[in-house]
Amino acid sequence: MEKHWSVVCALILALSAYLHFNAAFAAAADRNLTVTLPKPGHCPRRLNVVPSHKGCVCDEDCPADHKCCVFDCGAVCVPPAFTKPGVCPRRHWGSGMCAEFCSNDSDCPTKEKCCYNGCGHECTAPYTVKPGRCAPPQGTPMCAEYCYHDGQCPGEQKCCRTTCGHACSKPC
Repeated sequence: MEKHWSVVCALILALSAYLHFNAAFAAAADRNLTVTLPKPGHCPRRLNVVPSHKGCVCDEDCPADHKCCVFDCGAVCVPPAFTKPGVCPRRHWGSGMCAEFCSNDSDCPTKEKCCYNGCGHECTAPYTVKPGRCAPPQGTPMCAEYCYHDGQCPGEQKCCRTTCGHACSKPC
């Protein structure tokens, strides 16, 4: 039952946001005002570039595609960060180098993502996550790891938990 309430709440929030933005656009159109949307991308985790402008309040105050982001030094304009598709591999604490080689996906080449390595962050090839979900494991005792992520499975198949391991199977 709790699952249904969370879906209902999510739908109510989405409808509220939709109605709010439509009302804002209608009011602006009535008064011949322009409504500006936030610029694409998001603020990086760390300030690792020289800001293009200090003392902004919103993205409109920043030049070109830069965003107004708040760091320890206050609000500044910086180039946006973008999140690349895929999922970072799960790492355990203390298993990687304790250094920050990247702060967001935009710092990484090609399709690599900025992932936690167990101690710091480094550029890593992401796992592919295919649509759909895995069915609950059946009574088939397959005690082996035939896959670790969806990208290792053919076609539409996902890497799903078995009663004792993981194997590629058709999603629900």
